[in-house]
Parts: sequence; C-alpha cells; structure tokens
Amino acid sequence: MAYKLLSEGHFLFFLFIATNAYDCKPQQDPSTLPPQIPKPNVIYKDVRTTHGVCVRIYVPKSVDPNQKLPLVVYIHGGSFVMLSAFLPPYDDYCYWLAQKASVVVVSIEYRRGKDYPIPIPFNDSWAALKWVASHFSGTGPEELINKHVDFSRVFLVGDSAGGTIVHNMAMRVGLKKPKGLNIKGITLMFPYFWGSKPIGSIEPVNTTLWNGFAKGWLSAGGAALGLDDTRVNPLVDSKLSRLGCQKVLVIIAEKDYLRDRGFYYYKTLSKSGWKGKAEVMEIRGQDHDFQLYYPYLKDAQDMLQHVISFINN
Repeated sequence: MAYKLLSEGHFLFFLFIATNAYDCKPQQDPSTLPPQIPKPNVIYKDVRTTHGVCVRIYVPKSVDPNQKLPLVVYIHGGSFVMLSAFLPPYDDYCYWLAQKASVVVVSIEYRRGKDYPIPIPFNDSWAALKWVASHFSGTGPEELINKHVDFSRVFLVGDSAGGTIVHNMAMRVGLKKPKGLNIKGITLMFPYFWGSKPIGSIEPVNTTLWNGFAKGWLSAGGAALGLDDTRVNPLVDSKLSRLGCQKVLVIIAEKDYLRDRGFYYYKTLSKSGWKGKAEVMEIRGQDHDFQLYYPYLKDAQDMLQHVISFINN
C-alpha cells in the first residue's frame, strides 16, 4: 500500500505517482502503472465524461440492485500540479471511503501541471460536476450513477488544493444554481488557502518559507491572479455568504502551516450571513494530509469516522 512504500523511502515510487496521471486511456499498458490495492468490496470504473474530464467511480458491492446511496465527489490535492485520482494514495482513500461509508464515490482526475495552469483544475472539476448533475433525472450516460446515487445526498470532499477546489465548486453552485446539483455538504481537509498577508500564529515567520507556501498558488498559474484572488483567499470574498451547500466540515491539523487559514475560513464563513451550519475539527499532534500516508493511525481512523458521520448523519 502507498503508506508502507512511502514509509520505506521509495522516493522513485512517490515521484512517479506525484507527476503522472492514468488519464483513463484504454490503451494504457497496466504494467507501466505502480501497483494499486485490490478492491474486492467495490465495483469501480474509469470513465471519460462527456466534457472530456476523467473520473473514477466506486460503488460498494454490498449495494442492492436498485439501492440509492449518498454520493461523494472527491477532488484530490497536490498543489494543483501533481498526484492523481487514479493512483495511490487517493485511489486507496476513495476505496476505503466508499466501502466504510457505504457511499458512491466519484473521484475527479482534473488536468494539472505546467501545461494546464490555474484555472484549468477548477474548470475541469466544474465540468465533471455538471456531468454528474446530468444524471439527476436517472437518464445520464453512466448507469452506475443512474442506479445508485441519491441526488438529495450529494457531498463534495477534498484535501489540500482539492479542498480549495471543493470550496470554489460550492461557491459556483451557490452563485449559478445549476440544475440537478444540490450540494448537501462539503468537507475541506487541510485546505490550501493563502493570502498576501500572514495571519494567525502558526504561519511561517521566515520569509523564504512563507514565500514557498505562496508559490503553491503562484507557480501553478495563479501569479496573474494574485494571492488575494477569492479562489485562494476566501476570507476576502464579499460573496462568501452565498456558498451553495447546507453544511461544512473543516478539518485542520495542529502542526500544519495552513491550520490558521482553515480555522479563519470556518470563523469567517460562520459570521458571513451564510444560512448553513459549519464545524471545525482539529487533529492534535498531526501535520498536513497525514491521513493519506499513515491511514491506519488512530488519528486517521478517527478522522475518517468523523467524515463518515458528517455524510451519513
């Protein structure tokens, strides 16, 4: 599994999964891909949507033939430039989430990297969401979604840069109100938010280190937009109260330099006039995205159970 390989120092393996994408090409030689975990308890399928964006769908095998389940649309992290929905650690995580939460998961493989700068990851994710919404009436192009998704229980989940994108997808839903896309809740795990001025007490005071975090946005195509673009700094968004979901779970980690941004997002949203319910969960003693690489730690398991409860409550 991914967390074991990384813990043993398999740097080349990590480098491969960090910079490559499966891209759901039928002609892709499976032997060129790193090993993926067995998925005995789910049906999974890679699909190129009508908008050209690829997704991986996970449906628990325990589902009855016509049973409807909550839908989780997962958007992965990776500083907008690396990692993949189709490879560890995200393939692993979405498999566990589908199995343990008894939900359908649609994991989005947005384009990224130097050839696909910001805002392409945002626009690809929106295109994939609209494709999901096309199944609302039960007549969409993918039968697994038609048969098994309860569109009254749709959730968006993302970590790090994926959390940034999830927030922005919920903003688009609130502002555009697309047909068939009613988001019940979103979960932001260690979201990557930033800004032109340091805030809080944990952000690095070292200028070089602080600039390094800023480059996560700037070098991915955000330089022309600036650090106070509302996509990366929702604290300055005058439209934040129009967030298009009913509830929000923000997860932060005590040792994460992004901790305060996530906490102040929760506070600002709660005071914005938004009509939903927000909660924050802090993981003591842990750092950014620890759950992906050490999923069997008690803290990681407790966090996963909290996300499951948030979805199924």
